[in-house]
Amino acid sequence: MQHERPTAVIAAGRVPVGARCLGGLRTPVLWGVAWGCLPAASPLAFPWLDAATVYALGLAMTAAVYIGFAVADGRSTVIAVEVCIASVFVVLAAVGVTGPAWVLVAGLAGHGVKDLWQHRTGFVSGTRWWPPFCASVDVVAAALIAVTILADVQVGW
Repeated sequence: MQHERPTAVIAAGRVPVGARCLGGLRTPVLWGVAWGCLPAASPLAFPWLDAATVYALGLAMTAAVYIGFAVADGRSTVIAVEVCIASVFVVLAAVGVTGPAWVLVAGLAGHGVKDLWQHRTGFVSGTRWWPPFCASVDVVAAALIAVTILADVQVGW
């Protein structure tokens, strides 16, 4: 079996899967990187709360978004799995309120890995652009929070 050259495939109107993925991911990933700074700076918006509490609330809210996507998907198995996964992140968030700040960093980074799994498998239907966007947000936020921990910088008032 002879393989078609990529230029012939594109000229024929068929775009290789890899090309579709790369071109389709650029925008959500770039927006995710830009928006990833917001969760890291979020304690500035809630000066009456400890930074760990704000980060924990953000982690729990981020995890809960997929429950909404699962309900929109409508399959009971998908809803059950997403509720279980979100529950793990809610527990991590709760531990992170009074535990080591690294738990929140791990939670955000772990959610980014979950997003990549979601993107790779398409487990929840109708979320094509969301997982790469959210993974970028999670990874950037986790990295920025890790830097503040390592630099011993307090985010907040």
